[in-house]
Amino acid sequence: MRVRESKSPSPSLFWLGGFKSDMKGTKVAALDNWAQSQGRGCLRFDYSGHGESSGDFKDGTIGQWLEESVEVYTKFAQGPQVIIGSSMGGWLSLLLARALRDRKGVAPISGMVLIAPAVDFTEELMWKQFPDAIKREIEDKGAWMRPSEYSDAPYPITKRLIEDGRKHLMLGGLIEPGCPVHILQGVQDPDVPWRHAQELVSRFARDDVVLTLIKDGDHRLSRPEDIERMLAAVMEF
Repeated sequence: MRVRESKSPSPSLFWLGGFKSDMKGTKVAALDNWAQSQGRGCLRFDYSGHGESSGDFKDGTIGQWLEESVEVYTKFAQGPQVIIGSSMGGWLSLLLARALRDRKGVAPISGMVLIAPAVDFTEELMWKQFPDAIKREIEDKGAWMRPSEYSDAPYPITKRLIEDGRKHLMLGGLIEPGCPVHILQGVQDPDVPWRHAQELVSRFARDDVVLTLIKDGDHRLSRPEDIERMLAAVMEF
């Protein structure tokens, strides 16, 4: 895995990116610049098969990327952390918090900012929405090449990704991240519907959670005004 880190004794930022994204995107670059201006640390990395990291994307699963997230967090994170998770990174943020809950000596999580969190997306936003023909192709061939709105090349949705995702589903029970959470969600998001964020909020058991709906917001939420909202949410923690 390729990791980029700037250290600080103050509460630091830990970035978890989205599916097929990398650590050079607009949002994380803005976070890193803000962290430097405030004397705070910022830790970001590419999952295997993403960006600058080695590995083949088609071999990746939620479980594998979660293991990598845990490894980076436990190895590099020092002092209180604010986790910022975008899309799939929102799901991984909550899974990471659960994985770290009983570990001793790890950096505490002081808050989370989740941007269009795609919790359970392999099941709820992919498999359950796929027509039968696509499901059969995944079952028979092991993968389906999904066209992308963000790239000229399609990318594989594998049977392994879907099946592994079922081991990490969260929306069937209560969710306890152990810290306050602020969710930013675009109402015009074609990939993660805003009602999906509402369903997620209803699953939080004890921790404070704020849901901000952005009426004209898309999935990326990377416009200047969206960046300002993200930074303001981070500053709350």
